[in-house]
Amino acid sequence: MNSSDHTTLASPDTPGRMPVRMDGQQARVRLLDAGLTLFADKGFANTSTREIAQAAQVNVAAISYYFGDKEGLYRAVYTDPRHNLTLDAAALAQTGSDIQATLRLLLSGLTDPLKQGLMVQQCMKLHFRELLHPTGVWQEEIEQNIKPSHLALVQALCQHLKLAQADDDVHRLAFSISGLAAMLHIGHDVITTIRPQLIAAPTAIDLYVKRMLTYAMAMVEAEAQRRTSATTASVPQDPTRSDPTSAGL
Repeated sequence: MNSSDHTTLASPDTPGRMPVRMDGQQARVRLLDAGLTLFADKGFANTSTREIAQAAQVNVAAISYYFGDKEGLYRAVYTDPRHNLTLDAAALAQTGSDIQATLRLLLSGLTDPLKQGLMVQQCMKLHFRELLHPTGVWQEEIEQNIKPSHLALVQALCQHLKLAQADDDVHRLAFSISGLAAMLHIGHDVITTIRPQLIAAPTAIDLYVKRMLTYAMAMVEAEAQRRTSATTASVPQDPTRSDPTSAGL
């Protein structure tokens, strides 16, 4: 299928209505948007393909044509890169030893979907529904997207901290950095209630990312200093340097 394919835009409950032609990409996007709203509001099991087709104003057969079945549409909605936290682990790895570039790419990738507004709120509602009534796509998302990105960040931190292998503290640091951006999604309602201007516009989100990058770099520096202090403390001291009675010996 390509963008030159066409489908029929028509409501099955409106007899005599003249069908409208649209290209395949338009129909696919309509189905994704309608699916997101309905799956988020009603859940996978309680949403029918007929409802989705009616909301998207396309023939119900378009679902099987573009996505195979309802489950295929659900997976496509859940992983839609327009408003999901989709990170490119390979891109993170390509930043090499420039930890600031790695963190900027990570934080921007996690927060850019917020610029989609209402769609992101629906997406978060869908994710919460998936946690309550799992279909398996969340675990797949962890394995295929979140875990590789996390490990890429861990590797970048190891390079910066000059570690041959990651330990628990490196993983703690990586989770904490990602959590800065994840909070904007999980706590979206809290932020909009307490301080809405922080994420009210794309420019505000860009400023938030800039601040988070500063915070993240401070966290990395704090971990570097902690390791340096721990190493210094573990080095045996010459007792003659601290024992005042040895001064005259």
